[in-house]
Amino acid sequence: MKNKFKIKGLDCANCAAELERAIEKIDGVDEASISFMTERLIIECSEENKNEVMENVKKVIKKEEPDVTIEEI
Repeated sequence: MKNKFKIKGLDCANCAAELERAIEKIDGVDEASISFMTERLIIECSEENKNEVMENVKKVIKKEEPDVTIEEI
């Protein structure tokens, strides 16, 4: 299932790419993509694991880019 988020506070496209790679390494994430220009984050994961995956995504974002926030759309 695809989950879409608005991602705010990214400084550059390289930061977005690094964050995307870090999110894709999380167990349960099938695919992740970040569009720096549109400030969109799309995470594909199973519905059963969504809450656990999202907790881990938030932890990774805080660690990699502390000023970045996400909100589901």
